[in-house]
Amino acid sequence: MTKKYGWTKNVLIHQIEGGAYEQFISNQTNFDKTLPQQYRHQAKLAVKDSYIFDFMELAEKYQEKELEASLIKNVRSFLQEMGGDFAFMGNQYKLKLGNKSYFIDLLLYHRKLKCLVAIELKVTEFIPEYAGKMQFYLSILDDKVRLEDENPSIGIIICKSKDRTEVEYALKRTSSPVGVADYSLSKKLPTELKGLLPTAKEIEESLSNMITD
Repeated sequence: MTKKYGWTKNVLIHQIEGGAYEQFISNQTNFDKTLPQQYRHQAKLAVKDSYIFDFMELAEKYQEKELEASLIKNVRSFLQEMGGDFAFMGNQYKLKLGNKSYFIDLLLYHRKLKCLVAIELKVTEFIPEYAGKMQFYLSILDDKVRLEDENPSIGIIICKSKDRTEVEYALKRTSSPVGVADYSLSKKLPTELKGLLPTAKEIEESLSNMITD
């Protein structure tokens, strides 16, 4: 990863301390069936299974707009946590369709993948409807914003929590490239969440699939 992405020593240390290796190989995306093979593997490495936003200060209860505002305020740390090669393009990015306007929470650009990356932030557990909404946004991005020499846009839904089986089925028939991740505000994992992590067998199978790509 250091060779491929040109990480500095500090970035590499940050990724190791944040458990980036485990997060990359256990991520949940539908990239295998929605992206061209030539950059499918690299796209998988651009999406983590879980993000740690420990650089933010938020009250015990907060709204999505407060989470978004805090990420914007700490945009440098946010982009570093995303894993590198991301450039910030805007928040509440406006999409115009007929007489209606729609807004993407965060829009990034991935320099290596040469594609737009739409981020939707949710302070609740993942629900299948989120995947449909993201597919809608990606369709508009590709038709109205993406340049001719850019690859298909990618969507990342970042939720407070997720049921892995539910995510798997929600992405099964989704035709646009979408990944679903959760986030925490602390590196310390609550005891009640430990059972929700992928098993060693699931991680091994995921790693084997990435090696064969």
